[in-house]
Amino acid sequence: MEIKIREVVANDYTEVVFLWNDVLGVRTVTDENFRVSMEQMMKAGNYKTFVALLENHVVGFISIVHALAVGSANGYLHITGLAVNNDFQRHKVGTELLRFTENYAKDRGISSIILCSGMNRTGAHAFYEHNGYDRDSYCFDKIINLDY
Repeated sequence: MEIKIREVVANDYTEVVFLWNDVLGVRTVTDENFRVSMEQMMKAGNYKTFVALLENHVVGFISIVHALAVGSANGYLHITGLAVNNDFQRHKVGTELLRFTENYAKDRGISSIILCSGMNRTGAHAFYEHNGYDRDSYCFDKIINLDY
């Protein structure tokens, strides 16, 4: 089976939301807020989401943002999400999504890609390291209470 990768389209949204929920465990992603976010990201222009297809079915996705950084002429790509349907893991889908992203970066003169992965996602850590990504920092986050 040949893996095809292309930019996400509206008909893919439900399957991508399923992957956010089921594979990544991010239950706050819904069909509605995903659609709204995708519209905003398309307008911004520096965000991309690509889907991996097997026999015209979405089996994975990768979301990236091209960010600027002081001291970096072309900035960097930040992978903000990567998931492969559990039934298709270990079938090179994730690796193909990473390679596609690396070529996307190279074509734009971007020499750095970063990502964060949850502390307990040891399988994902091994996957990234197997694909040449270095474990070189910690990611920190903080939820800000917006109730005043």
